[in-house]
Amino acid sequence: MNGVLDWFRDPDHWHGDHGVPVLLGQHVLLTATSVALAALIGFPLALWLGHRHRGGVLAINLTNIGRAVPIVALLALFSLSVIGNDYFGPYGRAGLATLVTLALFALPPIVTATYTAMVEVDPDVVEAARGMGMSELEIVRRVEIPLAAALIISGLRLAVVQVWATATIAALVAGPGLGYIITRGYASNQTAEVVAGSLIVAAVALLLEVGLVALQRVVDPVPQR
Repeated sequence: MNGVLDWFRDPDHWHGDHGVPVLLGQHVLLTATSVALAALIGFPLALWLGHRHRGGVLAINLTNIGRAVPIVALLALFSLSVIGNDYFGPYGRAGLATLVTLALFALPPIVTATYTAMVEVDPDVVEAARGMGMSELEIVRRVEIPLAAALIISGLRLAVVQVWATATIAALVAGPGLGYIITRGYASNQTAEVVAGSLIVAAVALLLEVGLVALQRVVDPVPQR
């Protein structure tokens, strides 16, 4: 434990291109971009299918196929494919392969939670809105999404926390992020560095979890006691 504390006290670990602040920023960028890509694809698809109450099971099963393949294997396959190992802006070496892998990893919870939230909206409320002359788009935007928001946020929360914890795999292909600390610790047989890197990832994951749970409660139309 003293070795871990010494690692955190060492100023060399907090400065430079491989200091904690820089690696933390890279990890945040990697996570945010991957989840945003998944949300860009998953939200419209699940909202439309949920509103129509059709095709959801097929969409959920298709998005879950990726879960059958280990995430490390998926990253290896993509990095060896046409996506390649080339540098991709701030996402580093094999950056595009890493983003695609993490986005696919984030897709199932987003699609599943959003579709489920939409189909669980009270049909009488939807019919009442339709009877008031609302268009289908207005029903989705003004009735279904507000009522489904809490469950939709729960899927987003799961995706964010999972991707944050899994983004350490970027270091396996010499990519950016906090995984660099862990892999460097393993390579140099420095247990304290491995533990320190893992603690940083776990601590931020807990903060994300707490923050998104709070957001979920805020948007919940039925306040929790």
